[in-house]
Order: sequence, then structure tokens, then C-alpha cells
Amino acid sequence: MRAAVMRAVGQPLEVVDLQLDEPGAGEVAVRLHAAGVCHSDLSIVEGRIGSPVPVVLGHEGAGVVDAVGPGVRGVAVGDHVVISWVPMCGRCHFCLHGQPQLCTSAAYTPGLMDDGTTRLRDGDTPVHHGLHAATFAERTVVRAGSVVKIDDDIPFAAAALVGCAVTTGVGAALRTAEVRAGESVAVIGCGGVGLSVVQGCRLAGASPIIAVDPVSARLEAARRFGATHVIEAGPKVASEVRALTGKLGVDVAFEVAGRPELQRQAFDMARRGGRAIMVGVPAQDGETTLPSLLLAVSEKTLKGCYYGSAYPPRDFPWLLDLYRAGRLDLDSLVTQTLPLEGVNDAFEAMRHGEQLRTVLTLDGA
Repeated sequence: MRAAVMRAVGQPLEVVDLQLDEPGAGEVAVRLHAAGVCHSDLSIVEGRIGSPVPVVLGHEGAGVVDAVGPGVRGVAVGDHVVISWVPMCGRCHFCLHGQPQLCTSAAYTPGLMDDGTTRLRDGDTPVHHGLHAATFAERTVVRAGSVVKIDDDIPFAAAALVGCAVTTGVGAALRTAEVRAGESVAVIGCGGVGLSVVQGCRLAGASPIIAVDPVSARLEAARRFGATHVIEAGPKVASEVRALTGKLGVDVAFEVAGRPELQRQAFDMARRGGRAIMVGVPAQDGETTLPSLLLAVSEKTLKGCYYGSAYPPRDFPWLLDLYRAGRLDLDSLVTQTLPLEGVNDAFEAMRHGEQLRTVLTLDGA
């Protein structure tokens, strides 16, 4: 089967033929039809997020189950599924205490299955599963807890985005921040995740919804997805946001770009007693400095957001129901489709802010 392999940081991915072993106990093989290209994949390529190599990247994906290992329940051959890149065991402290997105079952075995091996091989060389998903491939093997069954009428391209960007963004608004009707919000960064935050805030009834980005086309897209105001990114954004909110600041500010200086902006533009939600994934060595006095006297809440505080078996079908009802626009997020061989072109477009979301069409080949 064909797959896009990263062999070293900073090098283009190579589309090559790999061997994929059959799923073991508690594992599922999926023939992929669509894979979204997420900024986290680019961060791995550029070394901002660490990964063992060689590795098949990609963590947004949808396809059809074509084999199951011993002990698998809940999905069967022929089922349409979305890949969840955070395996959830259902047994650890976090799963049992309402935070399954923080499950640690696979956290300490990056790129490996539960038995400490991979199912991907390049001849005799093991190849790692990027972010426990490896969706830049015609087929993948994942843990059974990483697939969520969906209805057969959902387009694979839309379903793939629910595997990360949409769940993270809408979840940030409705699960992590618990935005309420009438609250004011600001969203810094209007890529696929940021625009999903905008949509989540719109679903919650927030107003105003202020979008911030350096790319004018993304600001225009933010308006289409529900932003009431847009601001070009710059050093004075926080003061501009306060000017739009009676000098108070917003009830909720979301940072979705993963940059320390923008995390500080989100904190600064949140009102006293407001919430600053950190959604973007910064480089591993990134640090944010905040004014210590204001941490206490402003009573602002600073909160991280991982995977939109999601529980995929509940949230994936819910989001796709919203999509089918016309309340959540997934189709417009996809502004470019490419074959697997175009993955490096997708990264280059992402570097220049040229697309909202690129989907690789794999066609289950």
C-alpha cells in the first residue's frame, strides 16, 4: 500500500509502498478514503513537535473498516468510521473521571501499538504510526478505541475533519469554554481549527464574535462562518478588541495559533473575570509570560484545551448530525483536495496561509 513517510525533520514526505500487518488483538484496520492535513502534521515535519522516525503522518481520517482483530466489539468489517487520534482506554484515571481526552493509555508509547511494536514496515524497518493514526496512507491499523462508527451517507472528506479540526474547535467553544448565549468572544487564528471555534461560538449564541488573523482571505472566511467583526493581526489587537467591547475585553478569548505571544494577547483581551482558552499547540520549548499581579487581582481563568475536551463516541456523531442539519458547515472548510502525492504541496500552501483545509483523497485504493 502507498503511504507518506517522514524520514527526518525538515525533509519532504516520501510517498512509498509499505507493508501493513493485519490488526492484532483489540485493533482495527481501516481502508482510508480521506485524510485532512492539519497544522500539527506540519509542526512535526518542522520539528516543533517531536516524533520518532520513520513515521507515517496524518491524524485526520475517515474510511471503511476492512479487518478487525480478536476481541474487537462495536465495529465490524464494512462500517464507515472516523479516526480519533487520542486513543481512549475507558479504564485509566482520566477516562473514569470525565476527562477521556487526557487518557494516558498510549501517551508513553508514541508511534507504537499497545504491545510496543508497529504494524507498518518498510521492508525490515519498522515505521511508526504518526499520532497513533497514520492517516496519510491507503490503509492504517489503529486501536479499537480510536475508531468511531458513523452513518454511511456522510461524505468522507467532511467526516475526516471531525477527527481533529472540527472537534477541537467546536469542542473548545462548547465543551472547554462552555460559551453561553450573549457572551462576547475573540478567536485568534482562523485556520481550520479557529474557524471551527467561530462556528462553535455561533452555535452557542455568542455575540460579538471577533476573529483575528493576518490573512485577509481567512478573515473573510471567518465572517462567512459566523464572525461579527474581524481584525487584522498585529501588536495592538488586544486594545482593538477592548474598544469593541466597551473597554472591558471579551468574556472568552481563544488562542488557536499556538504562539506564546498570541497566548499573551488572548490573556490581555479577556475581561476581568473572563476566560482565556489556549487551543493552539505551540513548540515544545515555547513559554508564555503573564503578569503575576493580574493573575490574582483580575480573576481571569487561563485554561488549556486538548482535543476540544471531547469524547469522540459522543461528539463525532453529534457534530455530524449538526452538519447534516445544516447547522455546521464542514464542506466550506475544504478548499483544496489533492491525491496522496500532493501532501508536500498541502504543507507548502499551509505555510503561506493559502487554504483553509486540504483533504487528501485516497479513495480506499
